[in-house]
Amino acid sequence: MRSGRRNAPSWDGLVPMLDGRCRPTWAFAWDYRLALGAPSSEACSQSNPGEIKMKDVDLQTYCDRAVERGAHHAKEISPNSVVTAAWVRMKCQFGCPNYGRSFCCPPHTPTPEETRRIIDCYHHAILFHFESPKTPDRRKRMKEFLEMLIDLEGEIFKDGYYKAFVFLEGPCHYHTILRQQDEITPCTECAKIKGDSCRFGMKARPSMEGCGIDVYQTARNNGFFIQPLREETETQNLYCLMLVD
Repeated sequence: MRSGRRNAPSWDGLVPMLDGRCRPTWAFAWDYRLALGAPSSEACSQSNPGEIKMKDVDLQTYCDRAVERGAHHAKEISPNSVVTAAWVRMKCQFGCPNYGRSFCCPPHTPTPEETRRIIDCYHHAILFHFESPKTPDRRKRMKEFLEMLIDLEGEIFKDGYYKAFVFLEGPCHYHTILRQQDEITPCTECAKIKGDSCRFGMKARPSMEGCGIDVYQTARNNGFFIQPLREETETQNLYCLMLVD
């Protein structure tokens, strides 16, 4: 998700609640989980004798790795602080030209209700923040950041956290990506339009907003300042989410 920002992120901002509710400092927010009729995380909490137990140091390792590779911030968060809402999907359907034209965009992505149930299957997550000022190489830097997160998902998976999954930002970036080293040409049109399979099925990932996640409230719940862009010349702020276990 992209936004404008006038101030640096405040790490002493809103604190995610552990009871599943999202409470900004100025008000008690809606209990989205109950409002959408989503089941509690207990539905996904059955113990597995062979399951690897996540340690705080493991998540910090991945946070540090992301920052070293270009992310401006990477913060461990509780999945309970991630907000889903029905209105988010409406913003995609009315106002975005990519609606229905990509495997990674609604209505081909999980609904807010489905996304809530998926998130409730996790206990640990990482929120990534990337600043993208208006420069000639803005698109290139954004693509490199998103590619890095996809690779990081694979690394986390190989470390034994087989549930790892990353939500990116915006429409599928493979529409315009060109990686000559892999002889990959751009997708001028998503294969979905022609009824074919995705050419990048191993790496294509949906955005947070495309799956019904309220990126603004989620970022604010975790201490980030976020606001809509007023001008294209403003610095864009990208937020992506990694569900770990």
